[in-house]
Amino acid sequence: MREFNDQELVRREKMIALKEKGINPFGQKFNVTSDSQKIKDKYNDYNKETLHNINEEVIIAGRIMSKRRTGKAGFMHILDKYGRIQIYINQGNVGEENYELYKDSDLGDIIGIEGTVCRTNTGELSVSANKYIHLTKALRPLPEKYHGLTDIEERYRRRYVDLIMNEEARNIAFMRPKIIRKIQSFLDEKGYIEVETPVLGTVLGGASARPFVTHHNALDIDMYLRIATELPLKRLIVGGMDAVYEIGRIFRNEGMDKSHNPEFTTIELYKAYSDMEGMMDLTEELFKTIAEDLGKYKYIWKDKEIDLEPKFIRAHMVDLIKEKTGINFFDEMSFEKACELAKEHNIELEDHFGYGHIVNAFFEKYVESTIINPTFVYGHPIEISPLASKSKDQRWTERFELFIGGSEFANAFTELNDPIDQYERFESQLKEKELGNDEANEMDLDYIEALEYGMPPAGGLGIGFDRMIMLFTNSDTIREVILFPTMKLKN
Repeated sequence: MREFNDQELVRREKMIALKEKGINPFGQKFNVTSDSQKIKDKYNDYNKETLHNINEEVIIAGRIMSKRRTGKAGFMHILDKYGRIQIYINQGNVGEENYELYKDSDLGDIIGIEGTVCRTNTGELSVSANKYIHLTKALRPLPEKYHGLTDIEERYRRRYVDLIMNEEARNIAFMRPKIIRKIQSFLDEKGYIEVETPVLGTVLGGASARPFVTHHNALDIDMYLRIATELPLKRLIVGGMDAVYEIGRIFRNEGMDKSHNPEFTTIELYKAYSDMEGMMDLTEELFKTIAEDLGKYKYIWKDKEIDLEPKFIRAHMVDLIKEKTGINFFDEMSFEKACELAKEHNIELEDHFGYGHIVNAFFEKYVESTIINPTFVYGHPIEISPLASKSKDQRWTERFELFIGGSEFANAFTELNDPIDQYERFESQLKEKELGNDEANEMDLDYIEALEYGMPPAGGLGIGFDRMIMLFTNSDTIREVILFPTMKLKN
């Protein structure tokens, strides 16, 4: 049996009273003709007298957020998706019955208003109500006005309340799809085709990550939730689509922190006849385009100023390691010597580590967190890049990662289109898996066969969309930019 506090009981009594008056407490269709933003955009420069003469009628709806009443008149603010607008209520205009509905209303109730745009004596743009329509009774009170949801965990668990009380949360929620549309427009204009690829698969590949495993009952087989969209998209390049992209959800069965959520969104794209350099140019132009659309190049993130003004820095991973440690991994160095250096620098070695894993471990320890302004770090070791083409020095690959503010934002390759080399890379990944690397790729023979039909030289790029939104909204945790982040179960 559920128990209710005093406020909740009073609201349920008011719900019953509405029913007794023949009013549905949870409303009906309501034809809205305007909203707070349209009214402000159209009439913000009009004075009180001009608005009175225009006598513009509007129909709006929203949630009651504040309310004050004196005698037979009162004011309230309602909240719609664009923000708040003031409503003036006068019994002489709306009638005694509707004024009683207004008097009995609670903060959080959803109402409709038919009225005229006006400006009050204090100068606030408002709507003077001619009709007051009850739409939905809120059976729970909103959090206290000045504090909202102060428990951060509760904000993420009850995002619906956070969106009501927190203007910043609403701004982020609306900015996210706006940036998605900008990315789609940017890529569409360049001739890329947006596609959809399977979320469920039987082979693990396209990234180094631990998967979620599920079971398909009809086929009686285990399947993975995808950890990347890469391999299906490159099959489309083989098929002749030439330039494709997908904005989609990715699932990785890994830990959670300020930068990681088990499900997240990526933008992944592939372009025939391009390469790593082409992907650098495209990435830089994309960030520039979004920044220009938002009206500035400089952003504060993690308490540091990030400058997105072109040109981004381009640096080889080994050169950056040498700058920080004095160690030059370009030198001919035995694996044993690399292991000694790792131990001297307190880098933990795992059973599956090769020379390239040690190089990458040095980068992660000494360089990654120091990169503030946008930097393309290229030349990753072949051991950690099973899908990228080799560079002239075959220890390294034509791969880059974009780092901003100490975090990785993008990953790109000159794509490996040699099926023989790719088969050998998959075999090496299988050996790593046997040695305990849970994130190693599996053998994808169908993908090998696709390459054997011939894939043109190509560039590929993946961007972590959630981190992009974190940057553009100055959010220090990924949970701020995902509407419903994964949370621990409450006790």
